Amino acid sequence: MTSAVVPKVSGFNCSSCGDAIELRAQGWAVTVVCGTCGAQIDATDANLRVLQYGENVSIKPRIPLGRRGRWKGVPWEAIGYQQVEISVEGVTYGWSEYVCFNPYRGFLYLSEYQGHWNVIEKQRRRPERETGGERPTVTFDGTTYKHFQTSTAYTRLALGEFPWELRVGDHVVARDFVAPPHILSAEASGNEVTWSRGTYTPPEVIAKAFGLDRLREPTGVFANQPNPYGDLPKAMATRFGLAWIALVLMMVLNVLLSSNALAFARTFTYQRPSVLRAETDSARNAALEPEGAALVTDPFTLAGRQSGVSLELSAPVENDWVFLNLALINETTGEAHEVSRQISFYHGTDSDGSWSEGDRIETVRLAAIPAGRYFLRIQPEGGEPGRGPIEYRVKLWRDQPYYLLYGLAFLALLLPLLAALLPAASFESKRWAESDHAPVAASTDDDE
Repeated sequence: MTSAVVPKVSGFNCSSCGDAIELRAQGWAVTVVCGTCGAQIDATDANLRVLQYGENVSIKPRIPLGRRGRWKGVPWEAIGYQQVEISVEGVTYGWSEYVCFNPYRGFLYLSEYQGHWNVIEKQRRRPERETGGERPTVTFDGTTYKHFQTSTAYTRLALGEFPWELRVGDHVVARDFVAPPHILSAEASGNEVTWSRGTYTPPEVIAKAFGLDRLREPTGVFANQPNPYGDLPKAMATRFGLAWIALVLMMVLNVLLSSNALAFARTFTYQRPSVLRAETDSARNAALEPEGAALVTDPFTLAGRQSGVSLELSAPVENDWVFLNLALINETTGEAHEVSRQISFYHGTDSDGSWSEGDRIETVRLAAIPAGRYFLRIQPEGGEPGRGPIEYRVKLWRDQPYYLLYGLAFLALLLPLLAALLPAASFESKRWAESDHAPVAASTDDDE
């Protein structure tokens, strides 16, 4: 199928300054703005009535009027340009709009704000559904658009041809709803409401379509600009889910394959300094060591594969403490693995109420202990002076599952997911900071 060809222009002389004006959308244009004096002329009037006199024009649009390009395989010609402004809380924001024409397709519109471009098409249909509330929404073609901003837009400057009666200073009330990369806008003028949908388009795509040099880079975040990090959280969540499943399977296998065998358990009594020794409690199978001396247990076997051992040290201390030095020693090689832990527990009351600190149970883990015959060397120390003997118990498990490692691995997997959420959330925060629904920061003006 051959592409439509835009016909050659016709022209007339400006009714205000007499300068020649090229008419590119003959039969379609309603208003023509002289590029020399800025007069707005009624193109539908046989006498070319001046609607509004203007001022000398010196501005040069980024897309020159008369420039032809192709959009989605269809030729278009830029025939009109206007600058539009809104005022929000005393701050003026302005953007540019272009009217593009094809005699067989009608009109296409472009807008540009600080390097952000949108290709805009007028819609003949209204949204299917509209909701109110603090943040209104509209549904169009099955997509829900969130309200972004309501403002009054003024035409500050115009050039070229327009398919409506235009005067500088004209205003419309615009309501914008966003669902990136689209923006749905309703422009109300009197009793007439016109809906249009814009599609965010990178500047390099616009430049290529109209054969232009490189256009300016976008500044800031625009209302319907796609979030460049929007897919990252979803992708990371998928990877996190797969890794989490693998981690759970590894933990289950570890639990199933671990022997978790109690290899040693015994209760001892520690005689503090300057306190007479107490009799050994035979019912508890306890051993009483000399004051300040180390004791050595009977040998015991650590069977199975090379794996970790867990030592649980406990003592029923009450506002008291004891310090234990231990060594797990291989009976054959003499290799020793030394550890030390303090067991303490204090509690009481003060002006703030009840308090407590410490724990009566401490656990320490030794990794990668080979199978063999072992014994423990234990030397207790300390304790509150003047107290009686302290009973303490030592238990040793072979090949016990170590859940802390899986907890740390889970956090390690979670960190990239959280890191992926931050840039996406930051981008959205910048987007909505420019809307009618920006977070309200507390002000101290009323306190002054």
